[in-house]
Amino acid sequence: MRYGPRQSLRRDKSAVSPAISTVILTAAVVVMILVAMTFANSFLDSRMAENEFNTNKQFMLTTGLQMDDIAWTIGRTQTVRYSSKYGNMRFESATLNYTFKVDGQVLFSNVTGMILFNIPVSTYTISNNYFERISPASNGSFLQRGTSVPVSHVFCVEKLPMSDGNYTRIVVVPSIRMLDSTITGPSSTTTYFKFYLPTLEPGVHRYLSQSITLTGDSITKIVKSGVSQVEITVDFLDAGLGFDSDFFKFERLSETVNLPPGSVVEFYIGKVRVTLGHV
Repeated sequence: MRYGPRQSLRRDKSAVSPAISTVILTAAVVVMILVAMTFANSFLDSRMAENEFNTNKQFMLTTGLQMDDIAWTIGRTQTVRYSSKYGNMRFESATLNYTFKVDGQVLFSNVTGMILFNIPVSTYTISNNYFERISPASNGSFLQRGTSVPVSHVFCVEKLPMSDGNYTRIVVVPSIRMLDSTITGPSSTTTYFKFYLPTLEPGVHRYLSQSITLTGDSITKIVKSGVSQVEITVDFLDAGLGFDSDFFKFERLSETVNLPPGSVVEFYIGKVRVTLGHV
C-alpha cells in the first residue's frame, strides 16, 4: 500500500515537529539580535568616547590659554568646565624641572606640574606611541620666541604600558616664552631679553564637579645685567613613572640663547594653583 506525501510525513518519526522548529528558529533569531545589539552598543560607546576625546582637545587648549592670562595677575581666578563620561582629569605635580644658567652659572631651577585628561585605552585607543601636537602645532621646543606664542604645550599621547594605567591622554604642560627688545639712549643701546614661565602647583582637589580652577598665586622676578648667554635645560622628575623625554617629545632637552654683549635678562615665574572639581 503506497502513501501520499502528506501521509508519509506524518508517519516519519525522524521529522521535526513544527513547534520545535519554531522554538529553534526563534532562539537563533534572539541570539543574532543580542549579538547585533552588543556590537552596536560597543560601536556606539567607541564613537561617543572618540567624540568626547576630540571635544576635550579644545577644552585642554582653552585651559592652556587661560593659564597665560592667570599666571601674570596675582589673585585672578578662572574656572573652566568640561564634560566627560569615559575619561578623568588628573593633576600630576613636580613633573618638569627647568634649570636656568647665565654665562655658564646656574641661576635658579623651577619645578612645575602638568594637567592630564585620561581615557582608558579599553574605551578609546588610537595606537601605541601615538603623538599629536595641538599647540604649538609645528614647534616642539619648550622655548618659544615671540609675543604671540603660547606658554604651554598641549598634545595628545598614547604610550603603553605606564605605571599609573593605560590611557589615551591630552596633556597641558608649561613652556617658556622669550621676548627681546632694544632701548636706545643718548649714549648707549641696551638689549633686554625677557623669559616667562608659568608654574603649575596643586590646589585643593575636591572632585565635586567637572571643572578646573586656575588661580594666580604669585610672580617672581629675577634680573641679571651684562649677560651674553642663557642656557635652559629640562629634567623629567617622573621619568620612572613613564613621564620621560619620550612622553613629552621636546625637540631638544637644552636650549642656548646667545645674546649681544651687555644684555639685560629678566626672568618672570608666575605661580598658578590648579584645583580639580572646584565648586
